[in-house]
This record gives sequence, structure tokens and C-alpha cells, in this order.
Amino acid sequence: MASVAVFIADPKQSGERPEHENVALREEIDRASMFEGIVGTSAALRRVLSLVSKVAPTDATVMVTGETGTGKELVARAIHRRSRRSSRAFVSVNCAAIPRDLIASELFGHEKGSCTGALQRRLGRFELADGGTIFLDEVGELPVETQIALLRVLQEHEFERVGGTRSIETNVRVIAATNRNLPAAIAARNFRSDLFYRLNVFPIEMPALRERREDIPRWLSTSSIVLRRNWARTYAG
Repeated sequence: MASVAVFIADPKQSGERPEHENVALREEIDRASMFEGIVGTSAALRRVLSLVSKVAPTDATVMVTGETGTGKELVARAIHRRSRRSSRAFVSVNCAAIPRDLIASELFGHEKGSCTGALQRRLGRFELADGGTIFLDEVGELPVETQIALLRVLQEHEFERVGGTRSIETNVRVIAATNRNLPAAIAARNFRSDLFYRLNVFPIEMPALRERREDIPRWLSTSSIVLRRNWARTYAG
């Protein structure tokens, strides 16, 4: 009877094998259609990825524009990973998520006693990113006084900590991103034109998914695989 049981179980196992092979094949296809985590093969996306490949080996400052959720940080990370700085830090800052009175300290650090709660010296994101890349997401939300300090970094490659008097040299590649219309913000005097031109050296516009509809099935398929993997790690581990 044991041999019969084994004989019955074998067809079930062999029937499961093609399904496993199909899953593996789909995942391989998904990997082939991904570029540093960016999913799709549409003409609009290929243009973006061509620009990424072109600018990554340089040290040019990059401005990535596009609607929220289009993958601007993925583009920034792809540029960093394909650059000469890939072995150094990639530091991401969401400028819209930091209170206006703390953003300068967050970016450039502060000296002990420079402000309320500054009990010790604190390194800013630019120091932490030295030699690597800093990604300034939602750069259009920076207050004007911080825009001036950022302009100095781009022009002179140096800054001062809040409350400090010593200039600190920095070797950081800047990639900025925004979903705002910065030319309109300049016209409204909410954003400095000289900073815009310093940031907009190499512009990349990330198209919305609705503008590359042929990528939607692949995007949904890849998202499903990622969700399944995350579920397995969380509940099956």
C-alpha cells in the first residue's frame, strides 16, 4: 500500500512542477524588464533610462521632475548606483517632511548650543553624504534662506553648520526632485531662479504610469511578486 501511495503522490508533484517553472519564468521576465528597480519597456520609459545611463557616469547635478509616485527616487538611486560614487553613501532627504525651522540643521548640521535642544554637535546630511550622492526630494519646498545656503553648496562646494563659523568643504553629487512647477514658483518669488538653474543642469522628467500604459501589466505583475515575497518573509519565516 505504501508503494501505491507513493505512486499516487508522484503525478501531483509532477503537476506542480510546471506551475513552479512558470512562476520562475515570469520572475525572470520581470527581472529582464527592470532597470535598477524601474519596471517597464515603453518608449517613454526607455527615453528616461537612456538619460539615466548617459548622466550617471558624470558628476552633473540632476533635476528629476514628475508627479508624486512616478518613481523619482528610483531614478536618483539608479543614477547613484551607476556612478563612480556607487560605493559611497546615498542620502535621501524629503524636504517637505522636515519643519522649516529645522531643515537647515538637518541638511548642514549644527554646533552645540546653536539652538534650543542642540546639546551637542550634529552632522548634517551633506556631511553624511560626503563622497557620495544626496537626493533632495521635494526641493521646491525649501524656505528661501535654506535655498541660499544650498546655492552656496552648489557654487562653492562648501557650507557652515548652523551656529558655526568654519566653512566645511563638501564633495557631494546633488540630485533634486520636485512635483512642483518651479518656473511658476520663481515667478511667484517662492523659489530662486539662480538656484533653479544650478539644479536644472541635467533635467529628467519621469512620465506618469498613465502616459506609458503598455507598462501597466508588467508593473502590476512585478508588484504582485514583490507583495508575495514580502508576505512570505513576514509570515512564513
